[in-house]
Amino acid sequence: MSTEQQRMFAPRRYLSRLTRGTLAVIMAGGRGERLKHLTEDRCKPATPFGGKFRIIDFALSNCVNSGIRQISVLTQYKAHSLIQHIQRGWGYLRGEFGEFVEIIPAQQRRGSDWYQGTADALWQNMDLIRAHRPLHVLVLAGDHIYKMDYGPMIGFHVEKEADITVGVVEVPVSRAREFGVLAVDESNRVLNFLEKPRDPPPMPGRPDVALASMGIYVFNPRLLERLLRADAENPASAHDFGKNIIPDAIDKLRVFAYPFEDVRTKAQNYWRDVGTVDAYYEANLELVTVSPELNIYDEQWPIWTYQEQLPPAKFVFDDPDRRGAALDSMVSGGCIISGSRVANSLLFSNVRVHDYSQIEGAVVLPRVRVGERCVIRRAIIDEGSLIPDGMQIGVDPQADRERFYVTENGVTLVTPAMLRAGQRQG
Repeated sequence: MSTEQQRMFAPRRYLSRLTRGTLAVIMAGGRGERLKHLTEDRCKPATPFGGKFRIIDFALSNCVNSGIRQISVLTQYKAHSLIQHIQRGWGYLRGEFGEFVEIIPAQQRRGSDWYQGTADALWQNMDLIRAHRPLHVLVLAGDHIYKMDYGPMIGFHVEKEADITVGVVEVPVSRAREFGVLAVDESNRVLNFLEKPRDPPPMPGRPDVALASMGIYVFNPRLLERLLRADAENPASAHDFGKNIIPDAIDKLRVFAYPFEDVRTKAQNYWRDVGTVDAYYEANLELVTVSPELNIYDEQWPIWTYQEQLPPAKFVFDDPDRRGAALDSMVSGGCIISGSRVANSLLFSNVRVHDYSQIEGAVVLPRVRVGERCVIRRAIIDEGSLIPDGMQIGVDPQADRERFYVTENGVTLVTPAMLRAGQRQG
């Protein structure tokens, strides 16, 4: 099918009163503890992804592409880099037209405590939400990788006369215990919701597949406030959507599941929870394959971000033993590959690789400097790391475990702090 035909048959976006009247609230205050050292100095939504983006750019881009131009971002944990990124890259919306991306720090508006859970985060900011007078409130997790038009989900919510709608994806039962799992009837009405169950219930007739919550919810504003107030007054509550709000509402309200699937083929759409180091590594390296499931080259659904002004990537030297080259890789602007070989890797901006080095199966974050005659395999190198001449990473697992963090799948995570500690010991 040609590009023009694809445009003709593509489903129309719900750029209507539904999306224009929706306030999106992005939960971006999480610690991301399972990402280990990657979130020591940044929150999970601010973690770089895909060569030039931050994780939160996907939720923000989905909102803008869906016609939702009123967006509140709730922050808390180590939010400086996130706030800086949003200020630099998302300040183009026009306030005089009622458009905004507003950053809401944890202000302890209803007491001296920080947010006690996702529901508490919204409750503490309910007066700000109310002030925007939205027709619908779209609650989003700010730490997942996916492309989604929220318009059809809001349309589904209205058509079903739902009180709450939950976005869901199909996941293998073996992985479902990592998520909130739903049981639904033939009309997609939710019958049960279990947060990270030990024995996840499968879908009817599909024993290997379960329905997992995406952490995406549509609410009617007045109902949302009523539910949050009741939850805040309950001392036994964990003040969490998945643990409390949704399960408690199922028997009393109309709660529906919205399947995140292609509207034409009904195939499962791409969605990744990059909450572990291994998942983060795999999702990044999927992008260097010939036809990755996540298409970041899609002109119809661009991923917007802060665009740093950088020169093109450069590859220098062509001697038999000293050739600057990259194979099956993505290399961002500002990179210089000097007489070294890069293969099956993803390099973010401003990475410098010096002579005679080899990088294979690596995710290299911005402003990394790799010295001469280094070997890096199956690794994540965090932003600003200085790899000294001759260092080998991913070659000797035992040596790596003594200096760095190594995952169960054998991925080595290297940070500037680890390198400095190693230099002091040496």
